[in-house]
Amino acid sequence: MYRRLADLYQSASAVPLTSDLLPQAFKELGSASEIVQLAIEELYQQNEALLETRRMVEAEHQRYLDLFEFAPDGYLVTDVQGTIREANRTAATMLNVSQSFLVKKPIINFIALEDRHRFRNELIQLSELDRVRELTLRLHRRNGESFVAAFTVAAVRNLDGKAIALRWLLRDITERQITYLTPLNKDSNLIGERLIHKHSKGEIIPNNWQAIWYVCRGFVKLTTLCETGEEILIGLAAEGMVFGSEMTSLKTYQAIALSDVELVSIDLAEIAACPILTHNLLPKFNQSLQQTESLLVLSARRRVHDRLYDLLRVLKQETGQPLADGTRLSVRLTHEELATACCTTRVTITRLLNKLQKQGKISFDAKKHIILKDID
Repeated sequence: MYRRLADLYQSASAVPLTSDLLPQAFKELGSASEIVQLAIEELYQQNEALLETRRMVEAEHQRYLDLFEFAPDGYLVTDVQGTIREANRTAATMLNVSQSFLVKKPIINFIALEDRHRFRNELIQLSELDRVRELTLRLHRRNGESFVAAFTVAAVRNLDGKAIALRWLLRDITERQITYLTPLNKDSNLIGERLIHKHSKGEIIPNNWQAIWYVCRGFVKLTTLCETGEEILIGLAAEGMVFGSEMTSLKTYQAIALSDVELVSIDLAEIAACPILTHNLLPKFNQSLQQTESLLVLSARRRVHDRLYDLLRVLKQETGQPLADGTRLSVRLTHEELATACCTTRVTITRLLNKLQKQGKISFDAKKHIILKDID
């Protein structure tokens, strides 16, 4: 359009004005006006779309800001040196200060003196870690009171992978710790007010790398895979026992519900913060270790007959229910599962069980549970 108008202007300047040039000028100006009008309409539509997008972005920003501000847990955003950039209302309330007071303050100012050296060491490592980190530290409120806090920390990285900030989730676990200081005489105290997770028979129980599972009810089969892809039984978690991916170094670790089960999750940060809880869980860790050792010895037996005997003894010890005529195994393993545990075939296990039944050493109840009569 501009090129055509420039040519017209040059033509008008070079020659005297004629009757043919004026209509041509009006025509060119009319075309230019139409083009400008179309451009204005298109820009108006684009501007309306941009305004709508801006309104949506502002609404989303406000929604996430509200989630940050009114979250039930405390949230802090700091630089990699630990200087606070942002803090929500819950964090300010927990520390008994205003939100504006927290900004530009080093987070270490609120750490108890006895924990500051450990905090400095942790802070150096936080920006280097690629995973979420759990910390338990004692904090001081502005009025001088202290409380035990559990931190969940994650690094924010730029496109080059360099840490540019740290995000802190802050929870007051003082009441939990006081509860743990009370002697745990019964396993029911381990459950407390924790959320109970229910899984149906046959379901795979998800691994939780920051916690262990405590079995409230039911049975859980723990397995791994050998290099040929075959399943290997490495444990059986019954009621009152614990299991979890943090308790093993195996790359492949799977937990499957052998019955309807109820579980509670116990955070590793809570265990680390409470020696009493650790003391009460120690026998359960020991029980799992002893069971693993028994299964390890079982696999070294040369004869399948002996391996089956040993497995039935382990099951008797872990899941046995005394009856008038023997001991009933609470968990019902299929012949295939027994064969996997004994490193043999299902056909061999079926033959050996039939032989033991004929000898009167085992029997089966109405629900096909094995009853041990003469296996010590």
